[in-house]
Amino acid sequence: MPNVSRRRFLAASGVAGISALAGASEATAFAKPAPQSFFDLIRPPDAVTTYEAKTPAVLLKSSGSVWAAEGITLQTDVVATSAAATQLKVAISAPTQPLSRVHLRWQMRVASGLRFLGDQWERAYGDLEWRGLTGERVMPWYFLTTDGRRTHGYGVATSPNAMAFWRVDNAGVSLWLDVRNGGSPVVLGERTLDLCQVVTRKGRQNESPWQSARNFCAGLCRNPRVPKEPIYGGNNWYYAYGENCSAQDIERDATLAAELSGVQSNRPFQVIDEGWELVSWGAGPWRYGNRRFPDMPGLASRLKAIGVRPGIWMRPLLSRERGLESWTLKKPGAGDEGVLDPTIPEVREHIRGDVAGLVAWGYELVKHDFSTSDIFGRWGRGMGASLTDNGWAFRDRSRTTAEVVQDFYRAIREGAGEHTVVIGCNTIGHLGAGIFDLQRVGDDTSGKEWDRTRRMGVNALAFRGVQNGAFFATDADCVGITSDIPWDLNKQWLDLLSRSGTPLFVSAAPDALGNEQHKAIREAFARAAVRRPLAEPLDWLQTTTPERWRCEGETVTYDWYGATGVTAD
Repeated sequence: MPNVSRRRFLAASGVAGISALAGASEATAFAKPAPQSFFDLIRPPDAVTTYEAKTPAVLLKSSGSVWAAEGITLQTDVVATSAAATQLKVAISAPTQPLSRVHLRWQMRVASGLRFLGDQWERAYGDLEWRGLTGERVMPWYFLTTDGRRTHGYGVATSPNAMAFWRVDNAGVSLWLDVRNGGSPVVLGERTLDLCQVVTRKGRQNESPWQSARNFCAGLCRNPRVPKEPIYGGNNWYYAYGENCSAQDIERDATLAAELSGVQSNRPFQVIDEGWELVSWGAGPWRYGNRRFPDMPGLASRLKAIGVRPGIWMRPLLSRERGLESWTLKKPGAGDEGVLDPTIPEVREHIRGDVAGLVAWGYELVKHDFSTSDIFGRWGRGMGASLTDNGWAFRDRSRTTAEVVQDFYRAIREGAGEHTVVIGCNTIGHLGAGIFDLQRVGDDTSGKEWDRTRRMGVNALAFRGVQNGAFFATDADCVGITSDIPWDLNKQWLDLLSRSGTPLFVSAAPDALGNEQHKAIREAFARAAVRRPLAEPLDWLQTTTPERWRCEGETVTYDWYGATGVTAD
């Protein structure tokens, strides 16, 4: 390796290298106390380092709760949120310095034998799980630890102004705050930015790990949005996949949903997923249907007359509409994608208008999709510590990406109004909490491959169900009832979702429905239409796809890997 200074190496080595080196160097600077199973993070950190993409790391010097160097000032204040609870508020100012990342480090000896659970950036991808200590593991937003007796929680409160992730190694705990604007440093100017509030919770000995996790999540969000009534119904995606569907097909599906829901006063939704839009594959404009959906307001009216609540899908940041070229994001190598830049005020107004137009047509639910991929250029499973490619920025350089995303989400809510159900899909739950009514918490299930439904759906329900009612309602995605999926497996997924206390959507191909399927859906709708306690996975410490669940005091066992559920893939 060439002879370069440590400061230059830190600047060039990226987040992963920075994390390892910074953690190692800081570890040698502090005495090692006794190992700890609960981490005291509601105190000033032991070290704070800031980064700008093209310059070396800046190790800030502390004076009590204030850290400063080279025109950068970071403040950590312990604030009371109740008579018994405190949080650590983190704020920064850098009037002359562009910033990329902030690293807060608490030194301690971490007790051996702990198991760790982290969250994901947006949806889960079948990858949420309890694991042993892995120092390089990126744990977005929050993490939990258990020693078999107590389960403790650590995280940042919802609605932070930075993209936050945690790392834990045997020498301490790191909180990384990505404050970039897209893939470039943010320019804060004269404003002081509240980055986040660190929250911890000590578990109790009489709580299960799931109960501890649920109680911890409830403390992360002060303003959750919870639908007034449980959400359930139909969605056409997992048998049509945007093709061979029409207004007439939707009316047929709605008629079945209305019939199978019986006389429930809480009526089911019928969601029109991708495939109705004028431009193929999910691009605006969103003011017209295609030739198979010629009268979208009329369709909404007919669905209501059938006895369902109409819902509709959209992709708000992608448009092929002429005249909007000057509003698009400028990313190296992106080509003519047509992704709109949400920092442009006219774009946010355009999005408000698009969503308001769908509501004016009569749609009572708006599902918006693809925005994380559109903004970051990556799916959540590929974001890791770097989140996005370097070298691009929004037009407004003064706001962090986390702020930009929240401004965009608020524009959708403003367009929808307070009474329309908003579902975020491929969206960031920690930034959408308090804005969305529902969040799709896992990647797509399937009407074609059972192993995908098992891997994505069961995992998301088990590990993200703790957020249900604490942030929003958690949607683990549909039951795709088709002739490609063995019914003996799908009926179990239908049964669990209907007992889970979370939203239930069924995507049923007409040629896959017989008397047995009709009976099962009718029973599932009857359960899903009324509020129920959340189902608790009982074996989630041992597997990514729990089979044993506590549903309303009863232990129910499912067989996700039956003879017809094991494939060679």
